[in-house]
Amino acid sequence: MILRKYLPFITVLLMFSCKDTVTNSKDYSEYLSEKADKSALVANAQQWTDKLNEDPNQFPYLVKRAAAYTSVFDATGDIDYLIKAEEDLKQAVEITKGKTTSYLKSLASNYISQHRFKEALQLLKQAEENGDKLNGTKKMLFDVHLELGNYLTAESYLKSFKNTSDFDYLIRSAKWEDHKGNLEGAIAQMEKAKAIAESSNLKGLKQWSYTNLADFYGHAGEIEKSYNLYLKALALDSTDAYAKKGIAWIAFSYEKNPNVAQKIIDSIVTYYSAPDYELFKAEIADFNQDEATKNSTITNYNDMVRNKNYGDMYNAYNVVVYTDEMLLPERAIEIAKLEVKNRPTPQSYDLLAWSYFKKGDVEKANAIIEKYVEGQTFEPAVLYHIAEIYKAMGKTDQVLELKNELVASLFELGPTMKSKINQL
Repeated sequence: MILRKYLPFITVLLMFSCKDTVTNSKDYSEYLSEKADKSALVANAQQWTDKLNEDPNQFPYLVKRAAAYTSVFDATGDIDYLIKAEEDLKQAVEITKGKTTSYLKSLASNYISQHRFKEALQLLKQAEENGDKLNGTKKMLFDVHLELGNYLTAESYLKSFKNTSDFDYLIRSAKWEDHKGNLEGAIAQMEKAKAIAESSNLKGLKQWSYTNLADFYGHAGEIEKSYNLYLKALALDSTDAYAKKGIAWIAFSYEKNPNVAQKIIDSIVTYYSAPDYELFKAEIADFNQDEATKNSTITNYNDMVRNKNYGDMYNAYNVVVYTDEMLLPERAIEIAKLEVKNRPTPQSYDLLAWSYFKKGDVEKANAIIEKYVEGQTFEPAVLYHIAEIYKAMGKTDQVLELKNELVASLFELGPTMKSKINQL
């Protein structure tokens, strides 16, 4: 078996047939009018600009301003502020000649947000050579090696800072278990991390653990647990766009209620801007068979990702848009090759295989899947691509096996995928 064991198939079917509604607008409606106060966040950054103007030699102010800019990005999705933070951090690293480990790690974190993982890795290697604050550096090295597909190296770093009472270790252990396809183990580790976050009563840790555990429970088909965790996150921060999006996805994918999902997304985009929200709107429009709205939202997405500040952050989305919506597989192949170069993971190779498949080169697509993807990732979207390619190759037994898993993963894939999976 190459597939993730989320839950026994019968269990999933029973669960999805027993209860059709978990959300209640009374639980979250008060949060929909809450918006991140961008002007206040920008003003916080401005105070560090003022201090720098008064004393340009105080380079630590650059790092303070970078942190303020990053807060603007986190709360609003405004990519320009992530780039502003990068500029300040690069300057701080240059001034200190790379000898201040915390500055290197802050810049690496910025690059991780931009999906510039190879550049982040170089900074973290430099931080490791500095020799101080090694435990924190090793944790970030695990993150980056996992993102780059360097799984043996990632695992060795994870073992090097093992501490089952440490929040940072547990959340990375959960990520590792999920990577291996052990969702039950990932949830167990995240539950332990959540308990530590709650006992420490640190808002940031609680928020992070609630939304990430909610994601895991959603993947496992435990939708009510997922929903309640998103609500807990919103109780801590009523402007948490990620938690609101999670509830919107439950309304859309589990409850088949596109109107509620659209209402929630519309409330988010009044203050939070990110291209993938346009793709969510397009999926809702597709479900509603509203071709005009679907096309306009995809156009909006394409307009947004033309902003050079996004760099390669949306390559994976772009490949799917070019293959599945715009029917331009040649362009998709170009982007997928770049993604493989930047991030040679099974997921990136899947995008390349899918692009060749949509171009009509089934043999090449199959060869890529067999060499770089099969058995190395358990993401439902990837498994769907594998199933379609194997179907074209006549691999009937493998397709049936994949189809059963995909039916069990319909919540994660979304309702528009149901007919495609049924046709496998």
